[in-house]
Amino acid sequence: MAGRWFEDWAVGDRIVHDIRRTVTETDNLLFSTMTHNPQPLHIDAEAARASEFGQILVNGTFTFALMVGLSVGDTTLGTLVANLGYDRLIMPNPVFIGDTMRAETQVDAVKESRSRPGAGIVTFAHQLINQRDQIVCQCLRSALINRRPA
Repeated sequence: MAGRWFEDWAVGDRIVHDIRRTVTETDNLLFSTMTHNPQPLHIDAEAARASEFGQILVNGTFTFALMVGLSVGDTTLGTLVANLGYDRLIMPNPVFIGDTMRAETQVDAVKESRSRPGAGIVTFAHQLINQRDQIVCQCLRSALINRRPA
């Protein structure tokens, strides 16, 4: 199990996740069609070429999901009870096909759960960064994480 137990987290802990991922045309097309998102910027090369971006813009919900996914192995794999929410989600720069993503996480808050004595809440500040060192997505993720078994 790679994830950490609730007691293992402290405010300010920082992780630079090892896994990197280059976004492909297939990623974007499959995600857009599987989620019934017909936005021409994501699936129509001619419409995208005529836009201010001049090329296909990767679906933002894929970008968000990739950011969280890249973090799971080092944060909550095997210890998560549930994700409680995502806050302050922003996408300050676009993602294009062929961009290579990396993720970083910092612990923003750690608190006891009032309703679950066997778990606690850790709030992660996630960032997704492209090969040009631009932040393309960030958010706060509140996760209910199990305590270490006795």
